[in-house]
Amino acid sequence: MFLFTDGSCHIVGKHRRWKAAVWSPTQQVTEAAEGQGESSQFAEVKAIRLALAIAEREKWPMLYLCIDSWMVANALWGWLQQWKQSNWQRRGKPIWAAELWQDIAAWLEKLVVKVRHVDAHVPKNRATEEHQNNQQVDQAAKIEVAQVDLDWQHKGELFIAWWAHDTSGHQGRDATYRWARDRGVDLSMDAISQVIHECETCCNQASQAVKASVAWRTMHEI
Repeated sequence: MFLFTDGSCHIVGKHRRWKAAVWSPTQQVTEAAEGQGESSQFAEVKAIRLALAIAEREKWPMLYLCIDSWMVANALWGWLQQWKQSNWQRRGKPIWAAELWQDIAAWLEKLVVKVRHVDAHVPKNRATEEHQNNQQVDQAAKIEVAQVDLDWQHKGELFIAWWAHDTSGHQGRDATYRWARDRGVDLSMDAISQVIHECETCCNQASQAVKASVAWRTMHEI
């Protein structure tokens, strides 16, 4: 399952308020947490903690975390293990937000998580569905979230099938199915077939192949 995370901080009166948000592209809903006295970086880390809690609550076999913070991504990719080995200290001093990072490390021991960095700001003509989802969680971290009582049971296969088809290089139905299965992603053939049928890239390739075939036959008939 895919979750996009983000966090923000702003001043309200004389107080600093933070907000952490998690966006599910499969359900088109958001879950959030907020508080006072911390930074936007803290909110971004808090969003990771929230996403991990959702993954365990729903008993997902694998979680794909999509985040736009290089700091958080690098922490999850390697720094976290280094901090743990150094007793959560750096140069003899406790690391920043040590308790929160320790909590996240404990969750990661129980869950299968893959981390993907998403560019925060790209031109509209280069924006993919992944970037649009990142923009969605970015907005959710800045505004009041109305819906927090989520139904996470449905898998949202079409989004996941689109991701598998695109990431695997626009392969056919069977190849996309095998590619996803090898990475622990459970997809139905029907979902993959629908995504391929609606894929603009594949439609263009098929159209070009037909034109090339017609041109070849015409050339040999002359």
